[in-house]
Amino acid sequence: MQDTSKQYDAVIAKCRALFVNKMSDYGSAWRILRLPSLTDQIFIKAQRIRGLQQNEVRKVDEGEVSEFIGIINYCLMALIQLEKGVVEQPDLNTEEATELYDEKIAITKQLMLDKNHDYGEAWRDMRVSSLTDLILQKLLRVKQIEDNAGKTIVSEGIDANYQDMINYSVFALIHLNEAN
Repeated sequence: MQDTSKQYDAVIAKCRALFVNKMSDYGSAWRILRLPSLTDQIFIKAQRIRGLQQNEVRKVDEGEVSEFIGIINYCLMALIQLEKGVVEQPDLNTEEATELYDEKIAITKQLMLDKNHDYGEAWRDMRVSSLTDLILQKLLRVKQIEDNAGKTIVSEGIDANYQDMINYSVFALIHLNEAN
């Protein structure tokens, strides 16, 4: 599990660096996005990954890695939106947004460590395509919860689904890094 923790941190460091750079370029314009908009952005990225995995011909020269990074960062934005709410104007500077990013990823990593302990690193025997399918399944669940105005009877909330998508994406990126 020591390797997993270090590999996780390395993946998140890349994602975080991109997040910080985009904050410098665009500010916190993403703060105006409602949760369904963020969910749809994640859905588009997951669908693109699935398409890349299934199609032999690629018309845009971008691979799965950038899309998984996008899923991670959009999920973290969604977790921040869940906590802070949607605003009409950008309201976070880079330092504030990065602090929230770090808080959310620390909680998400701890969830991964706990589940990884209980499941015995089963994800290491999974295919990237299976992780993609699980992300898509989680997205469909989130969309259904959103359509139900956030109400569930026995299911975990939206935040747990975003956290699982982050962790599945990190696992996929670890697999892709190991394959190269």
